[in-house]
Amino acid sequence: MMPAASPVTGEAAEIARVQRRTVRVLAAGQVLGGIAFGATVSLGALLAADLSGQDALSGLATASVTLGASLCAIPLARLAARRGRRVALTLGNLFALVGIAVVITAASLRLFPLLIVGVILIGAGNAGNLQSRFAATDLADTGRRGRDLGTVVWATTVGAVAGPLLLTPGEAVGELLGMPPLTGSYAFSIVAQIAAFVLYLTALRPDPLLTAQRLAQSGEARREHIVETDRPVAARYAIFAVAGSHVVMASVMAMTPIHLAHLAPDHVTLVVGTTIALHVFGMYGLSPVFGVLADRVGRIATIMLGQALLAASLVLAAVAPDAQVAVVVALFLLGAGWSAATVAGAALLTESTLTALRPRRQGISDTVMTFSAAVGAVLAGLVLAWIGYGGLALVALVIVVAVTVLAPYARRG
Repeated sequence: MMPAASPVTGEAAEIARVQRRTVRVLAAGQVLGGIAFGATVSLGALLAADLSGQDALSGLATASVTLGASLCAIPLARLAARRGRRVALTLGNLFALVGIAVVITAASLRLFPLLIVGVILIGAGNAGNLQSRFAATDLADTGRRGRDLGTVVWATTVGAVAGPLLLTPGEAVGELLGMPPLTGSYAFSIVAQIAAFVLYLTALRPDPLLTAQRLAQSGEARREHIVETDRPVAARYAIFAVAGSHVVMASVMAMTPIHLAHLAPDHVTLVVGTTIALHVFGMYGLSPVFGVLADRVGRIATIMLGQALLAASLVLAAVAPDAQVAVVVALFLLGAGWSAATVAGAALLTESTLTALRPRRQGISDTVMTFSAAVGAVLAGLVLAWIGYGGLALVALVIVVAVTVLAPYARRG
């Protein structure tokens, strides 16, 4: 007769089962939610330039996405702390749906201010998507925390790559549906957001954050599942590294569609869609690899790898800004560097923070990250008009140097 499992072993097995289910649900939700984000990344700058009549204002679209995420990151984190991840994520889906409807209306009426409002609402929905990566760490084993986080980030690849690639067929669908030019692919986004809403509402049970809070209070779980260590210096560096990497990525990426539109004016949607799709694949496609690296070689070492990839991207863009192939490769490296820094940084922040403090610090991290990127995207438009695409890359390189130089402080923490 086999001996009965001990309470500790039984509890750990149940946590592992819940964690596997949580990762699957979050991954599926990211596939769906990424479609709206990918379409907005590609279309936002083009719509802004079209409705405003000024290329210099094109950066406001990406800035508005990040501003919306910045405004909602802390409120959604507080809501998650009280009501759980499921409520916060479904509310994010609703924001995105309303935002898509407003963007389509703005394009139809040709109202630039209304376009910005809609993009801000889509950004608010993206704050929920960003929270998904933290939800993947709530119950993760220490040895798999980076891998589980990377898996959820990777799942965004499908939707985020599909979004830009749906630009051309979306135009055909939009024409059939009577939608304004450049908004057709949002028809796919609406369907995807509704599906993600239903998925989170029905399948994200039990709620991972509420379960982690209960286990932390009761002391029922083994230490490798519920981290109760507070390292504020390391946590602050993680926030800075993620925010800095995001600013670099968002600023350069936001201006790339405008730059490519001047390089290939006869094939704008095809060239921009393909380039952004490869960039987004770099952002999400390699995230499981970076998650494994973060678990095996360390969080800070993986952040440094991300900075090296970002530096390589920016140098290439600065050296050959007018070569379309070089810009495509630079955008791929830009996405890969962002992925390494974001996955490792989020894992470092989670395990450097007490469970009770985790939602607040995660919300602060997303707020700093998205608000900084919003400012960076606006300034990027001015820098592009002033010293060109190559000059913008060199300016962004300063931030990469700062993140690298400050890494030793996190190790001391």
